[in-house]
Amino acid sequence: MPSETANDPRAKRRAGRLLRLLATLAILVLAFAAAAFVWDFYVHAPWTRDGRVRAQVAGIAPEVSGRIVTLNVRDNQQVAKGDLLYAIDPVDYEVAVALAEAEVKNREADLQVKQAQAARREQLTTLSTSIEEKQQFAGTARIAEAALESAQARLRQARVDLDRATVRAPVNGRVTNLLLRVGDYAAKGSVNIAIIDTDSFWIDGYFEETKLGHVQVGAEVEAALMGYSAPLRGRVESITLGISTANATPSTQGLPSVDPVYTWVRLAQRVPVRVRIERVPEGVTLVAGMTCTVSVGASGAGGRGWLASLRERLAGASAAR
Repeated sequence: MPSETANDPRAKRRAGRLLRLLATLAILVLAFAAAAFVWDFYVHAPWTRDGRVRAQVAGIAPEVSGRIVTLNVRDNQQVAKGDLLYAIDPVDYEVAVALAEAEVKNREADLQVKQAQAARREQLTTLSTSIEEKQQFAGTARIAEAALESAQARLRQARVDLDRATVRAPVNGRVTNLLLRVGDYAAKGSVNIAIIDTDSFWIDGYFEETKLGHVQVGAEVEAALMGYSAPLRGRVESITLGISTANATPSTQGLPSVDPVYTWVRLAQRVPVRVRIERVPEGVTLVAGMTCTVSVGASGAGGRGWLASLRERLAGASAAR
């Protein structure tokens, strides 16, 4: 019987149809799995390779002018809030303080004389002096008192200017692109030192507008830097509510300038999403301007998901080409 079945052409055809059916079902299962993967890849766990590490930069400008006599920092040096950066020649401001102190002493002495004169006139009777004369001496004493207050204000300002001749770091950070040197003239209000605030790093991920519906404030975020294998972790802090529109630029007569469009394909606009960094792996140095791949909701609390790892590999392979 087995030999007859093996030699039966109808049995062979049935076996062939069964094998083709099984192969078709396997292909359909694989296609369904691939479709589910792509859907999750692009929709349920939105991601973008267009991410940037950003930081606040403190521009240091002196509040007084003068020649720099001491420079206490060098390029790329780490500084703490309150550290001395440089000092301006204090001679002029020390002289201003001395003059203001002398002026205060002069006004104090003058006030004492005027108050004594007014007090003596006030004790006299109207037979010895007139009411108008009493009022005149009392007014002179009040003028001397106001002059003393003005001199005291100038003294306070002179002392503040002297203190401002030493410029200190307003934030914790790192000095960058330092071109200043001893002997340069520091002009009041002109920035001459930039400090990157190392406490202010965040990530901007530029997501396509088609994926924003799956980006929620507070969602977990994983960011893979190009130069490091260990990812950063954080959370979505906010989503930008507006970007510039070229067609809104006013033209002739204040009317909007709208350019004609000849393309059949409409590209999805990218919208900035701000990510608060919560954990930086050991050995990773953040640099403002670094690029990264940002994945939203792709990692659980216990570690990296397989989808995030696969995404990172695909992104790395694409970048290598």
